[in-house]
Amino acid sequence: MKYIDITKNGGSEVLKLKEMDVPSPKKTEILINVEAAGVNRPDVLQRMGMYPPPKGAPNYPGLEVSGTIKSMGKSVSGFSIGQKVCALLAGGGYAEYCVVPSQQVLPVPDGLSMIEAAAIPETFFTVWSNIFDIGKLKKNERVLIHGGSSGIGTTAIQLCAAFGAEVYATVGSDEKRFACIDLGAKEAINYKQDDFYESINSYTDNRGVDLILDMVSGDYVNKNIKLLKNKGRLIFIAFLKGPKAEANFGLVMQKKLFITGSTLRPQSKNFKGKIAKKLYKHVWPLLEEKKITPIIDSVYSIDKVSEAHDRMESNKHIGKIVLTF
Repeated sequence: MKYIDITKNGGSEVLKLKEMDVPSPKKTEILINVEAAGVNRPDVLQRMGMYPPPKGAPNYPGLEVSGTIKSMGKSVSGFSIGQKVCALLAGGGYAEYCVVPSQQVLPVPDGLSMIEAAAIPETFFTVWSNIFDIGKLKKNERVLIHGGSSGIGTTAIQLCAAFGAEVYATVGSDEKRFACIDLGAKEAINYKQDDFYESINSYTDNRGVDLILDMVSGDYVNKNIKLLKNKGRLIFIAFLKGPKAEANFGLVMQKKLFITGSTLRPQSKNFKGKIAKKLYKHVWPLLEEKKITPIIDSVYSIDKVSEAHDRMESNKHIGKIVLTF
């Protein structure tokens, strides 16, 4: 089979198309004939040598795919050969075939293309786990999504709005601002033109927000703390400005704030399987009813993988970047 190898740490030019044997599924795994694979920021970091795969995962990139089931381990039930599915992986999605624990596989929602299906797992698993499981977002609460036009951001805006929250976002251009508002954000702040702290205070009459999903960190941290209401929740999922920042913990104590974070990739298959069941129950109906949809920025054939990574690193994308075989 063909797959994309990271020949050495570096720029997008180190990604090379190579060939290897098709892997075989173990007794609880499914072998998927991949049609499309999502491109995610961790793929870029792995290519640069900054985010190694967890133990036991393939050393080539790819955290989500869509395709058809080619074969299954003897202990797998509930699926059939030839069924169209999408799946969350710990690695190895940039390939014609991949094996994945059956707990992390879901049927493609009715009415969605395989390109759209490949754009679901990484972002939807991440958003559900952090905002709904950890953050326990409730109807009518206010939520601020940093990086609103990213794959995570466009998913978070739609899901939060669909479940009755009042959503705000930060973005880096007016084009992205309008895109986020179209997806359900009450307002989006272009941080290159306006201070998001002052803007959110203005939009909320200084009442602040209940939950913040932050993938930036750095100088955003203290502004986040000041914006949160009493017993507010600040959840980190990435650190685009680095993992270190100063924080006013006096204000954290005074407001009784909850600050946490998580990474999805190294979690167990059972942990991911629990998220999959919740998505199938609560989110799949919304996808099939077209109340929410994966936002596709661009599609590249697998031999153009370097261009796909360049698009990701340009930060000009709105939504997901997808590779096809």
